[in-house]
This record gives sequence, C-alpha cells and structure tokens, in this order.
Amino acid sequence: TYTTDTKSREENKKTIESLYRLSVDIKKIRRLKEWVLLQDVAYVKEIADILKEMGADETTVANILERCPEAILHTPAEINSQRTLWQLVCQNENQLIKLIEQFPESFFNTQYHENQKANILFFQELGLKNNIITRFLTSAPSIFYNPVEKNKNVIETLQRNYLSLGGSDANMKIWILKLLSQNPFILLNSSTTIQENLEFLQKNDFRDHEVLQLLSKLKGFIFQLTPTTMQKSMLYSKNVFKCSDQELKQLVLKCPALLYYSVPVLEERLEGLLKEGISVAQIRDTPMVLELTTQIVQYRIKKLSALGYDIKSGTLESLNGTKKDFEVNYGRIQSKKERPIFNPVAPVHIEE
Repeated sequence: TYTTDTKSREENKKTIESLYRLSVDIKKIRRLKEWVLLQDVAYVKEIADILKEMGADETTVANILERCPEAILHTPAEINSQRTLWQLVCQNENQLIKLIEQFPESFFNTQYHENQKANILFFQELGLKNNIITRFLTSAPSIFYNPVEKNKNVIETLQRNYLSLGGSDANMKIWILKLLSQNPFILLNSSTTIQENLEFLQKNDFRDHEVLQLLSKLKGFIFQLTPTTMQKSMLYSKNVFKCSDQELKQLVLKCPALLYYSVPVLEERLEGLLKEGISVAQIRDTPMVLELTTQIVQYRIKKLSALGYDIKSGTLESLNGTKKDFEVNYGRIQSKKERPIFNPVAPVHIEE
C-alpha cells in the first residue's frame, strides 16, 4: 500500500535517477502524479525489466510509466502475478504488452487480484470468449473488483427473469452473453434493482415478450434506471404526444429512448427539433429521432437542406439512424437529385 500523504514531501532521488535512465518524462509525472515520486520505496528497474521481458521496447516502457507512474510502487511479485492472470485471456505476450500500453491503469490495479482471477474463470465458464473478457478488463475493469458471488448472483437473476418472461432455455445462454458483451456494467447493479425495473414495466402493462424486446433493444441499460425516472419520462412523453397509455406503450416499444432518457434530455431534444420547424406530429410518427443529439439533428438537416430536401414537409426517416445509415440515405437523395430525367422519345444527338 502507498499513501498520498507523505511526511517528508521530498522526492526520492533514487526513483528520479532510475526513471531518468529510462528516458521517462519526469516533468509529466510531477505535473500529474507527483506523490509517486515522494514514496520511500519504488521498483522502477524491476518493473521496467518485467515489461521488457514481455517484449516492450524502451519507448513503450517510458510511455507506460509516464501514463501510470504508480506502476513502480508495486512489487515485482504482484506484477508477475498480474501478468500470469492476464495471460489466461491474452493470445500471447505481444497482445498483452499492447493492452498494457493502451490501458496501464487497468493492468496495474493489483488490489483486487483474487477477485479478478475468480471472475475471469467465471466468465470463461459462462462461455464468454477471451477477446470479450480482455475488452472487459480494459474498458470495464470495475466489474472484476466485485466478489465473484455478486456477479454470479446478477447473472442468475437475469437468467431467472429471462425464462419467466418467456425466453427459451435453448436461447438463454446466447441472450445473456450478448447482453453482457453489449453492456458489462449490468454487473454493477444489484439483483434487487434488476427485479424492481422489470416489475415496473410489467405493472405498466408491457407484456412479457415486450419486456424482453425492451431489454434487448436497450442493451441492458434499463438496469441503470429507476422506476421513478422511467415513470417521469413516460409521463412527459404522454403529455407531449397527447396519447393514451396504449399508444404510449407502442411509442416506447418503437423508441426505447423515451424510457431511457431523463426528462431534461427529452425536453432539450424536443425543443431543438421544434426550433427547426418540425412538428410534434412528425416526431410522434418517427420518435426514434429523439435518440439523436440536437447538434447531430442540426447538422443532418443542414446537409439535407443543401440538396433542397424540405424536412418540414417530408418524413423524418431520412434523419434517423447511425452516421453510416444517414450517409447512405443522404447519398440516395443526392444521386436522385443529380440523375437527369430521361425522355425516351427525345431525339438522340450523335456527333459525326
């Protein structure tokens, strides 16, 4: 363990010299994490040697230590244990060193080593591929800090609910793995939260297969909400679109963002659309447009207007979708506009 509250407030000369020999930018460390340089004990050479053993060149070693200087405060034994652990899911040391260079903080957090190990083995048993587990280790390291029992509990709750909502045994594993790979942060929720959110949807007359549909569409983000926030968002949409409970339910199934986004976000997006001259009726017909930020909507309307496409009188479908979807739609409208009208009876002029 190490502390940011040092008594001496003097830099460790030996640490500075060792880092200097490795061409590490010490000014950068002073600016960002000076407390590392004040510790009495550091393992600069040892940690650098382990990284070189794994195939890191001098530039890579310097880059890693600049980005995560606290690496030098871990013992070589701790880092070697972490190295062995990550090798369970890495194809080779070349891949491992690339991951360490990109995500040093994730690798050098050895505090939860035993939990990390138990969770890696659990995820492998569950059927998650190693490349997905490495993605979790780097982009969602906090899920490995949980005791494995907690993660198992959340997975069991999801499995139980999937079956009770009409999901089949045959598809359950695929569904769970897909949900996890889309949103590993589901595991940071409690089983109670998951249960409460699903019950809220059922109380609001969503049928079992519709609840499953929402879970898949929202990629598990529904578990990061609360019944209160969902209730507020639904009430706001109901008032804006002046619709019945049944109509609202259909709108939510069409556009789960109405459930997911908070009232202030929905308000801001709706106002942005109305300012562009789009009507509430148009938004109600194509509610998915509320999934886009105001800036994206403005940019897309501007591009379409330049082609002479009037968004106020047409459908909002051409605004929808991912960046790629929009570019395809835009290209279609552009080529339609540029294509000359062919008159089959016009005389053909051929130069002699």
